[in-house]
Amino acid sequence: MTSRIFSRIEASEAGMIELESLLTSIPALAPESGGQGELAKAEALEAWLRKRGIVDIARMDFRDPRVASGIRPNILATIRGKDDKARLWIMTHLDVVPEGERSLWKTDPWKVVARDGMVIGRGVEDNQQGLVSAVFAALAFIEEGIVPARTIKLLFVADEEVGSKFGIQHLLAGFSLFSKDDLIIVPDSGCEDGSEIEVAEKNICWLKVTTKGKQTHAAMPDKGVNAFLAASDLVVRLHNLEKTVFTARNSLFEPDRTTINPTKKEANVPNVNTIPGEDVFCVDMRILPVYPVAQVLEKARKEADAVEKEYGVSVAFDILQSNESRATPADAPIVGRLAAAVEKVYGVKAKAIGVGGGTVGAYLRKAGFDCVVWSKMQEVAHQPNEYALIANIVGDAKVFAALAME
Repeated sequence: MTSRIFSRIEASEAGMIELESLLTSIPALAPESGGQGELAKAEALEAWLRKRGIVDIARMDFRDPRVASGIRPNILATIRGKDDKARLWIMTHLDVVPEGERSLWKTDPWKVVARDGMVIGRGVEDNQQGLVSAVFAALAFIEEGIVPARTIKLLFVADEEVGSKFGIQHLLAGFSLFSKDDLIIVPDSGCEDGSEIEVAEKNICWLKVTTKGKQTHAAMPDKGVNAFLAASDLVVRLHNLEKTVFTARNSLFEPDRTTINPTKKEANVPNVNTIPGEDVFCVDMRILPVYPVAQVLEKARKEADAVEKEYGVSVAFDILQSNESRATPADAPIVGRLAAAVEKVYGVKAKAIGVGGGTVGAYLRKAGFDCVVWSKMQEVAHQPNEYALIANIVGDAKVFAALAME
């Protein structure tokens, strides 16, 4: 049976490229990124699945008036197995990030190019590599006429890139999908040899900081209050918290420390000779689990208060995203079984690790469900000329199939 399933997967490269091409051609961008969400992509995927024989499909959508359709879709496809008590869940996300600076792309980001053993395009790795691998693992059973030992659940969720409110958070709040005996994999992060099984994530907080002063002519700075200058001081103060206050280390994670970094900067004034009266920047905080998010925000507020006093400005915080998680135990069944499947397919010994990146796995763990985040990937998500190795799509499909055959 293993030989038949693996051979079927190996013979499916053309179909994998076809599905990657279809998905990439339909940009699924969140409204925060100037897009209309995932509905068109979800409908194309559902039609493709039904045509290929995956027909037990349910939709669990969420209303979002910010997109023209009003719908943020979530899809659940089921392939019935002999045992429905300990099901295999493979969860991937439909949305992608924008292409970024277009001039850095050597090809059209929304049209897949297949060459040299890879597919190139926005989303082909994040998260379509995992999605396609999961689909073709399931299809191998259908096309070979083999009932898997475990029921396979393919869950395709919305809104992962900007907080998961319309995806996994909605599903956990409104539906009873998972059980404590299920094996749950999120193929949304990994390393080049497939040896890292992510079992823990740092706490995450995205902070928008608005500093208000008084606008004036740059030739008369004393008549105003420079919001940009005050904000610049606050940027450094917040970043330094990771070096002066939140100094714990945990070797499970890479990097092994809390990180607090300024990221997005909004425009203030359009001309050089005006002192800005308002300035807005954002901070991405990836916090070791030993520190609650509230504790970090408390320290950040004290730094903001000090800046207010020194510069005569006002500083407001808006939390764009915040999430705390727990770890999946290293001896949880999914960890050992996945490690065995990885060694069987790739010949490497996998180990449990923690990461700073956020995935839907954090919400599952917080809800009490052990899950792992794993894939064999090149780690080029969000980069120009994003690509995925076809060998990784094939290999990961074999790993998923091996778990379903247990």
